[in-house]
Amino acid sequence: MNICVFLSAADLDERYTRPAREFAELLGKGGHTLVWGGSDVGLMKVVADGVQEAGGRLLGVSVEFLANKARPGSDEMVVAADLAERKKLLLDKADAVVIMVGGTGTLDEATEILELKKHGRTDKPVVLLNTAGFYDGLKQQFRRMEDEGFLPRPLAELVFFAEEPVGALAYLEEQLGVH
Repeated sequence: MNICVFLSAADLDERYTRPAREFAELLGKGGHTLVWGGSDVGLMKVVADGVQEAGGRLLGVSVEFLANKARPGSDEMVVAADLAERKKLLLDKADAVVIMVGGTGTLDEATEILELKKHGRTDKPVVLLNTAGFYDGLKQQFRRMEDEGFLPRPLAELVFFAEEPVGALAYLEEQLGVH
């Protein structure tokens, strides 16, 4: 599988890096390809290292103004002109999406894929990996949106919430028929 991971490029605490590395190792051992923002810094580097060391492939999609942070030695690296093109390329190259901890950029990417799913523009499985309860507030907000009629489809059709890396990958493999 080509698994797109949206996540932070910040240097983060062990409570975030450890589960991210665990997910990356599972992805690599499964022979999957990481499709990610291409950066060789912060959590993005942690995940790319883990995938590569465990035998997986790296397919990066960087953007011109961040090209100096692109990871050398990736199996494939594409440089998009802007953030909008980068998001489109990341989604086009992916079979599934995992949303890990991140800031406003990650949230932008997450809401875009959910909006595409809501309108039937993609049927790719989406997992929100709720490491250390990071997305508890967002999960609560999504449930309120569903309960109060803001979502035309059940929340469960849009996103799967996983608390642990192994559950995230198991869900994707089940959804895509990979065993």
